[in-house]
Amino acid sequence: MDKIVFRYLDKAPKSFVYKMLRKKNIVLNDKKASGSELLEDGDVIKLYLADETILKFRSESKQHSSRFSLDEIRNLICYEDENLIAFNKPQGMLSQRSVSADISLNDLLLAYLQDETSDLFTPGISNRLDRNTSGLVLAGKNRKASRCINEILKERWISKHYLCPVKGVLKASEEVDAFLWKDERSNQVIVTAKEQPRAKKIITRYEPLCHNDRMTLLDVDLLTGKSHQIRAHLAYLSHPIAGDNKYGDQAFNRYFAEKYGLHYQLLHAYRIEFHDVQNELSYLNGLEIKAELSSDFERIIKGEQLWLPGTAEA
Repeated sequence: MDKIVFRYLDKAPKSFVYKMLRKKNIVLNDKKASGSELLEDGDVIKLYLADETILKFRSESKQHSSRFSLDEIRNLICYEDENLIAFNKPQGMLSQRSVSADISLNDLLLAYLQDETSDLFTPGISNRLDRNTSGLVLAGKNRKASRCINEILKERWISKHYLCPVKGVLKASEEVDAFLWKDERSNQVIVTAKEQPRAKKIITRYEPLCHNDRMTLLDVDLLTGKSHQIRAHLAYLSHPIAGDNKYGDQAFNRYFAEKYGLHYQLLHAYRIEFHDVQNELSYLNGLEIKAELSSDFERIIKGEQLWLPGTAEA
């Protein structure tokens, strides 16, 4: 029992915790406890302490505060059931904090699931997107669901589709492979045709949805999930994503910057499909989750007279 209390009041001195146990300010099943009891399912620990005392003895990271209201967080949710939650991460938001001042999607998840969070289970997102890539991010709402979702992602019992406008005209669907490795000095990934030391094989499938005379709107199915795979692989194929300042084409990017004020890659994780799930979340098989495009993404696509999935061709 005392180990659970120490994990909850992680900044409290042991002397304080044992004093509260002696004074019955911390009790087990409404009875005085020593702290050495072995816990079983159904046991209830109660702390009769002031809110100020609890805040004083808990790390800030455990308080799961957020500058977003619950209504604002709910507006980002595309799907939710008793196990799974899917967010539409906005462009510009980190998936996880890089510094303490950041507000990340993971912080919003913790704020939203405040009541489900305990010192035995802390929710966390299961897949990540770059700061400037928008779209679907998954998380489990309990320990078992989190384990199952991580297994689904690892075993590829899920298809992840992205939308992006790229340079050039593409008319045929293709599945392409290459090798990717990360240059730590430049924090960029390098794509090559031949296998290299430290390089990992990547496979990307794309389907052209429509095009004009300078660009094509692609549906990209990520068959392997490596860092910056879509951005770097498409650039390697001479079809960089619009607005991608790291891997893209300067003249192509300049067109979008001057016409639309775009200064980031236009890449959106818009659709997820579950298939062949072989664990406790097998009920998800056949489920398709979609994330709406941002107003900027939709404005640019319409401005280029490119049609969107599920709409009539322009």
